Amino acid sequence: MKIFLLAIATLFNLNCFSQNYKQTDDYVKSLGSLDSLNIATITDTLTYKFAKKEEKARAIFYWVANNISLDLKAAKGNDRKATVLQIIETRKANSLGFSLLVQEMMSQANIRCLSVDGYVKTEIDDVPDEPNASWNVVQLGTSPTEWYYVDAAMAAGYADKRFTTFTKEFTGEFFFSDRVAFNLIHFPDNTAWLLGPGAKSVKEFYSQPVIHNAAIIYNLQKISPVKGLIKTRLKDKTDFRLEFISTPVVSDVSLLVGDAKRSPKAYKMEYKTAGNVIEFSFQFKIDSDYPFQILIDGKPLATYQADVRE
Repeated sequence: MKIFLLAIATLFNLNCFSQNYKQTDDYVKSLGSLDSLNIATITDTLTYKFAKKEEKARAIFYWVANNISLDLKAAKGNDRKATVLQIIETRKANSLGFSLLVQEMMSQANIRCLSVDGYVKTEIDDVPDEPNASWNVVQLGTSPTEWYYVDAAMAAGYADKRFTTFTKEFTGEFFFSDRVAFNLIHFPDNTAWLLGPGAKSVKEFYSQPVIHNAAIIYNLQKISPVKGLIKTRLKDKTDFRLEFISTPVVSDVSLLVGDAKRSPKAYKMEYKTAGNVIEFSFQFKIDSDYPFQILIDGKPLATYQADVRE
């Protein structure tokens, strides 16, 4: 009975914040950028009308993600000297700056929130010498299960590989994200902040495919192949399996094969759906090394590296 109750509590905890935040988001959007205000006044303006900590936290997350842009120079250089005052003035930050700003604003709203350093990857098996990303964990109660993930930096948009351009694109699912999906994209420097199942080490994390924002949007749970580097032969087919929390509403699955130098080509997959699982196969047609992406309804889900030989 205890195991059953724990399972129900865990399931509730993972899904109770999947509600629609439109009312909160619309209110924060109506406030605008609040350019002339200091951080304390901004926080109070965002949160005073909300009674629940969850709503206050969402208001802060939404405002930060939509009013702070990625500082490309600081992100590329992995600058660890961010201050919240500078961020409010410049409206730019790297991921550490985003997390420190969220932490400060949550604290001012009497919400316990910590900044977590760790790793996100853009390359497979290329492990950096030090953490290259930061995000937040937010606690709404006293139970160890009441910590939740927040990543306002990734919610704000994305940069290209060389950190030369930043595209503003809000992804609200990085607020109180599903833990399994979040851990496919992030790995904490301190594994105490690995709130759910995930990689066992940084090396294992970097051996996996690069997972993109669509994993959070669709709540990806497992992906196969597990390794990001796929070694295969021209005559063989590679099988892919995507497992989600529930049956995904998907109209198109495709592979984008090759990089910018090779003029990538899109291949529409004939896939089958069984419950919460999507499966398909692909036979590579070029004998070489090259990246490829799995796209779900045109959104990048995962990037692999193919090593194809005759």
